[in-house]
Amino acid sequence: MRIKIGDKLPNSELFYLDQNNDVKKIDISDLCEGKTIILGMPGAFTKTCSALHLPGYIKNYDLASQKGITKIICIAVNDPNVMKAWGENQNAGNKIFMAGDPFLKFTKAIGAEVDKSEKGLGIRSNRYTMLVENGEVKKVEEEKETATCELSSAESFLKSI
Repeated sequence: MRIKIGDKLPNSELFYLDQNNDVKKIDISDLCEGKTIILGMPGAFTKTCSALHLPGYIKNYDLASQKGITKIICIAVNDPNVMKAWGENQNAGNKIFMAGDPFLKFTKAIGAEVDKSEKGLGIRSNRYTMLVENGEVKKVEEEKETATCELSSAESFLKSI
């Protein structure tokens, strides 16, 4: 990843479905302004993200709140329909804001893109978790292998902040 501690998040549009299932765009900077957030968890409906990564943040939502986290944002290289369906499938409710980065603008801007073409997936995002305060990266953990969820897991990440 190119983004590192002390960097500001790049301006980049994300997509989500609102309560009426209308597609909405929002800039990542608007999501972060004046907030302490956790973002990451790439891989909608993938084995590791669906079994460990996203469920860990849902389960540990209260602990994250106790540590001053005001929003948890799940960003994946998918369209907003997939992101909403994945959130519903995982019972994310209002705990996790599910956002799509279908054109990889955010993913490429932070240097998290990874080529998974040999597995039929195309360009995707590496697995990571970031702590961001008012748009500035305070902590970032990136997995060396996309099939693992150790450094970026909710349990490990929350313990370290």
